[in-house]
Amino acid sequence: MSSLNKGVRKAEVALKWDPSPLGEPDHDLDIVAAVYTGDAPRGAPAYVVHFDSRSPDGTITLTRDSRTGQGFGFDEVMTLEFDRLAPVYARVVVGVAIQQSAGRRVFEDIGNALVRVREGHTELSEHDFSGVSDATCAVIAEFSRDDEGRWAFHDVVRGYDADPQSFISLMGLDSPR
Repeated sequence: MSSLNKGVRKAEVALKWDPSPLGEPDHDLDIVAAVYTGDAPRGAPAYVVHFDSRSPDGTITLTRDSRTGQGFGFDEVMTLEFDRLAPVYARVVVGVAIQQSAGRRVFEDIGNALVRVREGHTELSEHDFSGVSDATCAVIAEFSRDDEGRWAFHDVVRGYDADPQSFISLMGLDSPR
């Protein structure tokens, strides 16, 4: 029996992109995770992990944060430990936001952007943002807890035209496909 049959226990979300061309402002993309309680799975998030932070209980951690896309491999990495998440939480929505400090940027403006979701060595999804190329932010994954306490992965890509702060209030409103 695979670990996916037992539910997702620990996932990694990794994001990479090319640095901006020489002389242009840096491209800064961020992984964002919003955590919702069972009694308000579509309400306001109980808490949000983003911009070099971690959850209050240490179960969701942004372990690598880049503001430029420079480096080899994945520039930002977030770890989500569902097997340690308190039973009060029933839904986690993960997204990517482009910082807009240097003017409006959309995913098609960012070279070779790619996001990958894995559990251990098993790839759950990989997206290049081509389906949301005109968006400034995108939900890229959702996780939900079932009645037995198992976490399920939902592969979704939904684009939004919002600044990063507004995106946080929007990202959990829709349901997984």
